[in-house]
Amino acid sequence: MSGGFVVVVAVLIFVVVTLAKGVRILPQGEEWIVERLGKYNGTLKPGLNIIIPYLDRIAYKLVTKDIILDVQEQEVITRDNAVIVTNAIAFIKVTDPVKAVYGVTDFAEAIRNLIMTTLRSIVGEMELDEALSSRDKIKARLRESIADEAVDWGLTVKSVEIQDIKPSESMQRAMEMQAAAERERKAAVTKAEGEKQAAILEAEARLESAKRDASAQVMLAEASAEAIRRVAAAVGEQPGPMMYLLGEKYIAAMERMGSADSAKVVVLPADLQETVRGLLARGRAAA
Repeated sequence: MSGGFVVVVAVLIFVVVTLAKGVRILPQGEEWIVERLGKYNGTLKPGLNIIIPYLDRIAYKLVTKDIILDVQEQEVITRDNAVIVTNAIAFIKVTDPVKAVYGVTDFAEAIRNLIMTTLRSIVGEMELDEALSSRDKIKARLRESIADEAVDWGLTVKSVEIQDIKPSESMQRAMEMQAAAERERKAAVTKAEGEKQAAILEAEARLESAKRDASAQVMLAEASAEAIRRVAAAVGEQPGPMMYLLGEKYIAAMERMGSADSAKVVVLPADLQETVRGLLARGRAAA
């Protein structure tokens, strides 16, 4: 192999390498940062780009499409000292590649930490119930709080979504015990209210029954008085009818006493027959 051939091959290799280093074709959705002698020189856009080999170098390759950042789960203490667990997911976009690579060491990690600290701050200002029921409010405040910082890093925060926000396991156990105690308390109150209403209704029933009994007795007494008055008016000065009625009542009363189930022994007056006979005789005589 001659020396000239070696030189030609070397030159060809140098040319190929130089072209390979000088020509850059970027895909859509990426931008590359070029440094010349260690200093920022330019940003390559998607498509064909030419750089100066050996002087320029591709320092950073950035994706300009939306980036999904998963913010890991963390424990947060609310204003009323309750511990909740929350995590989030953020959608960001690199809008200024220069700021993104020179403004912060790792923009993805930086925005992730910023979201975590901001989330702790926002939830820490809320009570437990408010934090658990204000997902949209937390999301809006979170996005608003990190927007300015993100701009300084050449980023645009398109959205931040709260994936989970829930009490910690210890808090869940405490809340379950509290809920069980509250249910038992309500059950006891409901039972007491039921017993109270039942007692009131029972007393009202007794009162109404007593009123009706008293009214019936009054009516019965009035009826008896009226009956006596009418009988007295009908009999006038003759005692015969009166004695007849008394005898009839007397016999009927004795029949009821004799027919009662509890009447084991019925004591009759010794002069029962004479008494009834006398009453009947007086009645017939009077009639």
